Amino acid sequence: MTGKTVLIVDDEAPIREMIAVALEMADYDYLEAADAREAHALIVDKQPDLILLDWMLPGTSGVELARRLKKDETTAEIPIIMLTAKVEEDNKIQGLEVGADDYITKPFSPRELVARLKAVLRRATPPGVETPIEVDGLTLDPIGHRVTTATAELNIGPTEYRLLQFFMTHQERVYTRSQLLDQVWGGNVYVEERTVDVHIRRLRKALGDQYDHLIQTVRGTGYRFSTRAA
Repeated sequence: MTGKTVLIVDDEAPIREMIAVALEMADYDYLEAADAREAHALIVDKQPDLILLDWMLPGTSGVELARRLKKDETTAEIPIIMLTAKVEEDNKIQGLEVGADDYITKPFSPRELVARLKAVLRRATPPGVETPIEVDGLTLDPIGHRVTTATAELNIGPTEYRLLQFFMTHQERVYTRSQLLDQVWGGNVYVEERTVDVHIRRLRKALGDQYDHLIQTVRGTGYRFSTRAA
């Protein structure tokens, strides 16, 4: 077994079963929940490594649950993949805005699901990168998985953390969105390039007024991390 546990949150039993079979074949442990309340109890109790969360749930929606999980520091670090039958762009962006790491539109193949899941789980701290990195008083500590300033600890989601870690270890270079997808999302071909913009925006917001200028937009190309004025 991979040692990783995935929580499947979907009110349709046949979908849970299909996902469960795919996870078993890929050597993942899994838990199941049919609604947000049941899911929340399992998340607090079992702390799964990843949550597959259906957008449409009876009672509290998947988006509301995602928002709640990301606000609570005990669950904020758990990656979330939204499962949605909605193909409208707005819904995808809304899912990412509340803190989801990726989304999959139904119907999807079990192989696609497992590939996306592996890519999200791969975003943990890469091996060998253990030395804290400091730029102008902004410090990223890979072992503690913390980002701090001289006065406070910043609240940064897992994907934004990986993005910042990549930028801080590759300063003063311009990266296209597709290069950032390869480096930060682990070559996950299913994630759209617009996803990068959403996470850049979230990262700037997390860094606040003191440090958001470090993430520079290079018009027509992509982004760079720089201490020099753009």
